[in-house]
Amino acid sequence: MSGAGSISTAGLALGLYRGLARLGTPLVKRHLERRRVAGREHDTRWPERLGRPGLPRPAGRLVWLHGASVGESLSLLPLIARLKAMAPATTVLVTTGTVTSARLMESRLTETGGGVGALHQFAPVDLPVAVDGFLDHWRPDAAVFVESEIWPNLIDGLDRRRIPRALVNARMSATSARRWAKLPGLAARLIGGFRPLLAQDADSAARFSAVLGRPVPAPGNLKDAAEPLPADPAAVAAFKAAIGARPVWLAASTHPGEETQILAADRAMRATRPDLLTVIVPRHPERGPAIADEIRAAGLRVARRAVGEPLTRQTQVYLADTLGELGLFFRAIPLTFIGGSLVPVGGHNLLEPARLGAAVTTGPHLGNFESLAARFRAAGAAEIVEDAAALARTAGQLLDDPAACERLARAGARVAEEGRAAVEAIAAALEPLLEPAEASGDPS
Repeated sequence: MSGAGSISTAGLALGLYRGLARLGTPLVKRHLERRRVAGREHDTRWPERLGRPGLPRPAGRLVWLHGASVGESLSLLPLIARLKAMAPATTVLVTTGTVTSARLMESRLTETGGGVGALHQFAPVDLPVAVDGFLDHWRPDAAVFVESEIWPNLIDGLDRRRIPRALVNARMSATSARRWAKLPGLAARLIGGFRPLLAQDADSAARFSAVLGRPVPAPGNLKDAAEPLPADPAAVAAFKAAIGARPVWLAASTHPGEETQILAADRAMRATRPDLLTVIVPRHPERGPAIADEIRAAGLRVARRAVGEPLTRQTQVYLADTLGELGLFFRAIPLTFIGGSLVPVGGHNLLEPARLGAAVTTGPHLGNFESLAARFRAAGAAEIVEDAAALARTAGQLLDDPAACERLARAGARVAEEGRAAVEAIAAALEPLLEPAEASGDPS
């Protein structure tokens, strides 16, 4: 198919998508209302998802940054701080799509809370009416997307308004690359219009380059350069005091099906370590009551943080079913298992505990972090366990050998220090978007 024909086909496909989106608008609105009732949309701010602004637009230049969920939005924080330092008069608007990420951003963005000084809104759903409402109100001078956010109506809205757009920390899997390769016109229209387009690693850069037919640089991964998760030093000290001299390990960001395996590992380790303390931090805190029931059914004494139950000497499993406190637990507990990896979720960020001095273990399902996991393996910075039995053996050995645990932690810290230059390189690439382009021609 010729380039012109391919582009024409892309135009038809996008026209069909927009038409279907308009027809489906009532269904999407009802879906959002059901999500609100279920607690999956913000109870009062959910109209922002339909492009109805919750804040006035400040005067002056405004750059919009979008990260879909928790990991993407947190990775933006050091970049936002750098952009604000480069252009203090430019307003930064950050959008996210989940309630969890919004709650975190509320505390991490506002200057009054010690944050980087940016505004937060929920991202509009990809309906023409929502996109138009959002863009007409905020009138961004530039848009920066993180990782793999490709929304046709949103991109079309930006392009129709001639708003420049960039994609940073871009990620493309082998499966996605094969799909895009079959749709070259659509890829050129949707992905090709991002300038700059910066990949997060060499594999993604090669895939973007193959799909678009142009070089795509990979200056580094923003998640490698994120600041350490925060924690109140007094809270860390108090938690360490509550643990005392007991052997303790942490299972962080766990998913359904993993707690059963964590409890099996606990049972195996507890046979020779009767005073063992297991701390579980589920990825989704709302699962706390169900996890607590499972712990009790396993015959273990549990204390739930969400309801204020204290950690005592009698507590065998401490369930930290709260949000935004991993910085505390990574600092207070020297050994961490990162979840989403004993079940086929794709893993979670190994750098977060490594930055804070914790030794890292994780399961085999690391598809979302395969490049990072490979770096940890090459550096001897993480123990990869296949199942609950292997987790019990590995965690038990590290608990019994503090020197080995410390060596693993130091190796992880070295990996965490790599890639700090990514923020500077990405900020430099975005600098032209921060200020108006110089007027051309003779000003006289």
